Amino acid sequence: MTVTGSPEVLRGFRSVQRLAYECAEAVAAQLRPGVTEREAARMQREWLRGRGVRDWFHLPFAWFGDRTAFAGFRVPLQFFPTNRELAPGMPFILDLAPVHGGHPADVGYSGCLGPNPVHDRLMRDLRVHRELILREVRERRPLREIYEDVERLMVRQGYHNRHRAYPFGVIAHKVDRVPERRFSPHVFGFGTQSLKGLAKDALRGHREGWSPLWSPYRFSQHPPRPGLWAVEPHLGFRGTGAKFEELLVVTDSRDAQESAFWLDDDLPHVRRWAEAEADREQERERAA
Repeated sequence: MTVTGSPEVLRGFRSVQRLAYECAEAVAAQLRPGVTEREAARMQREWLRGRGVRDWFHLPFAWFGDRTAFAGFRVPLQFFPTNRELAPGMPFILDLAPVHGGHPADVGYSGCLGPNPVHDRLMRDLRVHRELILREVRERRPLREIYEDVERLMVRQGYHNRHRAYPFGVIAHKVDRVPERRFSPHVFGFGTQSLKGLAKDALRGHREGWSPLWSPYRFSQHPPRPGLWAVEPHLGFRGTGAKFEELLVVTDSRDAQESAFWLDDDLPHVRRWAEAEADREQERERAA
């Protein structure tokens, strides 16, 4: 079985992904009514810089309210944090992509400031998307066809596909190690080292018939490429959006279980689903 790197490299990616989620949970716990998206993005930057992060795949984003469903988004500048203020019952998404020790992560954390049944339902229904994506990647289905299956599942659930609003409509992108530099500038919020790596993959993929972008378009009509993919199915229902984003490992193994796996199952959204399942099991036992 081969992949982007050795088990030590995978441990490096897992460590950074956990750091990113730790940041998201810490910042989410500090959010209060009146906090703006820009302040929430700054809180993420400062938390990570305090723990040694100096480079980014992209700088942190924060979306509040109907902006979690990308309502009215038409141009890339609308993704950047605004002065939208958080209010009770309002959903939010924190999206951050730090690079540490040459290992990038790209995570998405969905939450809500107080009770919100619609948001709870969206988060609950994301679970089957995680299962579907892994199953079909292990089947070596073309990325474009998996994308279409995810979208069909969203429609059956009564939702809109909001990752369609991302540039190129991507549900995922490839992630690789990046060189460590003492000075790591960024352009339009994206780290230059990571952009160079993505561009290099795009050129190589163009020659070889694959793409580092997982999209609904023809250039994604190929089986999953070995490596790490940051995957982010994003559901929308009217003015509420929710997603997760985490790293999926794809290998060249012929063994189904080893051919693809989520890098880490100890993540906030996975723990939420496990806790909810445990609660349902207890209810069934009490009712029996």
